[in-house]
Amino acid sequence: MANIVAIIGRPNVGKSTLFNRLTQSRKAIVDDVSGVTRDRHYGKSEWTGKEFTVVDTGGYVLGSDDIFDVAIRDQVLIAIKEATVILFMVDVKTGITDLDDEVAHILRQSNKPVYLVVNKVDSGQQHLESAEFYSLGLGELYQISAITGSGTGELLDQVIQHFQEDSVDELNIPKFAILGRPNVGKSSLTNALIGEERNIVTPIAGTTRDSISIYYNKFGHEFLLVDTAGLRKKKKVHEDIEFYSVMRSLRALEDADVILLMIDAETGMEQQDLSIFSLAIKNRKGVVILVNKWDLIEKDNKTMSKVKSDIQEKIAPFSDIPILFISATEKQRIFKAIEAAQKVYDNKVKKIPTSKLNSVLLEAIENYPPPAVKGKYIRIKYVTQVGSGHSPVFAFFCNLPQYIREPYKRYLENKIRDNFDFSGVPIQITFKQK
Repeated sequence: MANIVAIIGRPNVGKSTLFNRLTQSRKAIVDDVSGVTRDRHYGKSEWTGKEFTVVDTGGYVLGSDDIFDVAIRDQVLIAIKEATVILFMVDVKTGITDLDDEVAHILRQSNKPVYLVVNKVDSGQQHLESAEFYSLGLGELYQISAITGSGTGELLDQVIQHFQEDSVDELNIPKFAILGRPNVGKSSLTNALIGEERNIVTPIAGTTRDSISIYYNKFGHEFLLVDTAGLRKKKKVHEDIEFYSVMRSLRALEDADVILLMIDAETGMEQQDLSIFSLAIKNRKGVVILVNKWDLIEKDNKTMSKVKSDIQEKIAPFSDIPILFISATEKQRIFKAIEAAQKVYDNKVKKIPTSKLNSVLLEAIENYPPPAVKGKYIRIKYVTQVGSGHSPVFAFFCNLPQYIREPYKRYLENKIRDNFDFSGVPIQITFKQK
């Protein structure tokens, strides 16, 4: 179940500072996603064992303190709809502004949990001054200092009470989500897959609050299709079109095992496609890229390889991804897309026997050992696949794990991919003290 925490507030109240603190608090398992929007606005965080996504709406505030711009209102409404919990941030040093009043008015009418976070509270005097924010009518205040981290623990202790636990689906089958930019053909693909034989389609209630999971069992394939089609039927949000699209994608993405990322053959892979791709990789999801509307392209015998190579260049260094050329409206290769998604799911849950891993990788390590650092030689003795669920994790046991550098890690990942099929799946490599 996707748990999303949105930070809302006017400019310069400290939203980005809090965002950075939350997404960097546990470096081992926290990694923010760069390039998802105009800046770093989406990140993964964790508190007392519960993972969640943090969204900083700050970069989209286009108005000023005295003009409640339409774009700001849209931001707040989108965040209210999509988030599990809202953090409404205000600044004790400037007190209540007209914009704070406007946002509070909208939040009072919402049915979402809202936490009023008073930032920059660094002294006893500011504790007293923050009492004025009770007049916003949003209940209890949470006084913090985003810079020092003071008060954030108590806030998060309350926030995680609203998170829904991961539920075990009645059906232990893969979940595939079709994601992509507006008008790329998501609805057409969904309809092509399920539209004609409605008797095989059964909505499964309660999978998530916003997306619908459709049960598919046909042609030897059984899976849940996390349906994101039709999400853009609402009024467009103009300047916030990318934010809206990615925000809606977040929940469907987190509820899926494999992402079918659709791109438009006529426009190619654009920034928003890369944003969704980055989110999928950071969330350790399997990925298949579908180049849709291929029937509309004038092509020769080199067109396909040129488009494929352009996509691989843009998604580098993780280019071991199945890329299929389809037409959803003409139903060209749509079932190959499902076969590819199933194969990626199988790769995602695959477990390589330890003996096989060691026989292949120890030989590769012997042929090309890690470079010595400061005259010290690194000796890797043993490798095993650990964990389960999210994506394959390989633990290498050695004498000096701290000296392994990124290029050597990439060498080992390439050797794993060369010898064992993990196409479409992010691989994690860790080094532990032997």
